[in-house]
Amino acid sequence: MRKALAVYLMAGRELPELAEAAVEAGADLVELGFPFSDPLADGPVIRRRTGACLEMLAATRERLPETPLVPMTYSSLLEAYGWERFAGDARAAGATSLIVADLPAGERPELRRVQLVAPTSTDDRLRLAAELTDGWLYLVTVTGTTGPRDGLSPALAGLVERARRATTLPLYAGFGISTAEQARAAAELADGIVVGTSALEAAEDGPRALARHVQALRKALDAAPVTA
Repeated sequence: MRKALAVYLMAGRELPELAEAAVEAGADLVELGFPFSDPLADGPVIRRRTGACLEMLAATRERLPETPLVPMTYSSLLEAYGWERFAGDARAAGATSLIVADLPAGERPELRRVQLVAPTSTDDRLRLAAELTDGWLYLVTVTGTTGPRDGLSPALAGLVERARRATTLPLYAGFGISTAEQARAAAELADGIVVGTSALEAAEDGPRALARHVQALRKALDAAPVTA
């Protein structure tokens, strides 16, 4: 079974074409960033912007009828848009699941989503996240914000070991993975990887540049040994 490659892209006008290029180059899943940076008082503005992102999701789904598409956003956006409304509208637009990066496991359990755990997560928190997660568990390899780093976090191995004791679901590692070397190293431990910053940087130069980057990552993952 091959290692999974998830690519993070922003939900803008270029998303459908970029997502298609990424999948054709070897991506197995696309995360769609739904940004939030405005105060809750601007609820109508947020709803319009979120509606535009959902339209891009629907357009991407038309191009990629079989690929998992997972919006990634923040609880403030759902608070402004409406929790149930967003979940329903995202599903209607073609979302496979959902990631709410700052919503701890156990809060809003009715909202089915991919859960995140980090090296700082307690064993109890990790078990709860594994119990509630939707399809796979997202391993945040580092504390702090995402972005390129010189090497793979040494904390990943221990996090993978703890997560495997908690669940048999696939484990995808993300945050701080940007190069082919880091991708292969992470894939030797986890079942897949999520690449964000480096994919966004490649996407700035268009679909072809993104495809080249994804192809390099795909090649690295295919060279990683498959865990039993």
